[in-house]
Amino acid sequence: MANPYQVTPPPAPRRRSGGNVVAVIVLAALVVGGYFFMQSRKDDGKPSASPSASPSAKPTAKDPGSPESSSDTSSAWKVGDCGGPDPAKAPDGYKRQGCSDSGATFKAIDIKEASILPGAVQCPPGTDLMIDVSISYGGKGSGIPTNTVCGRNLSGDHPGDAGAGGGQLVKGDCVTSQAKEVACGGSGAQKVLGLVKTQAECPSGTTDPIKLTLAVGRPYDVICTDG
Repeated sequence: MANPYQVTPPPAPRRRSGGNVVAVIVLAALVVGGYFFMQSRKDDGKPSASPSASPSAKPTAKDPGSPESSSDTSSAWKVGDCGGPDPAKAPDGYKRQGCSDSGATFKAIDIKEASILPGAVQCPPGTDLMIDVSISYGGKGSGIPTNTVCGRNLSGDHPGDAGAGGGQLVKGDCVTSQAKEVACGGSGAQKVLGLVKTQAECPSGTTDPIKLTLAVGRPYDVICTDG
């Protein structure tokens, strides 16, 4: 006789077939693999050079040899080229322009090889601004430094002239006792008689040599002044 209180166990749930799941995974892998294959085919050609640059540090009392610098929008600069602000990359962007263009503000007086070391690039006297040029591949990242453009203003304003108080520090400029470049003739201005590696190399007439904080790449460590 059957037990009236016996409960019949429910049927075991059917195990879903894994065939559909595997098919979906395989299909997704094929789609992703195809996408990356097509991307790699696109990149197999020559890399697209996208010139760009980031400004270097402004001059400081610890490193007066590092001039103010701005970014550029072209890598093919040469001596004699003119340039001006690039509105598309304001406020630090510059681009090449015809020297007679209304937007041109400076002329390239020298082109130097770029360096990642602050103060390593030394432009000629009379340089009012320095523009770091770099190339980025694929338009990503800060790019690879290529050149530095040494520019002189087309206007009569030349802060890079010796004694004017701007540009890179050169012989004939003036500094304070804290090695900050200032225009000559002002209160506390000391004339720069030389820029050397050691105090013993300072020329005669030096009464107040200023030893700078060590900076890799800078060609001098002592500013010789007349006090």
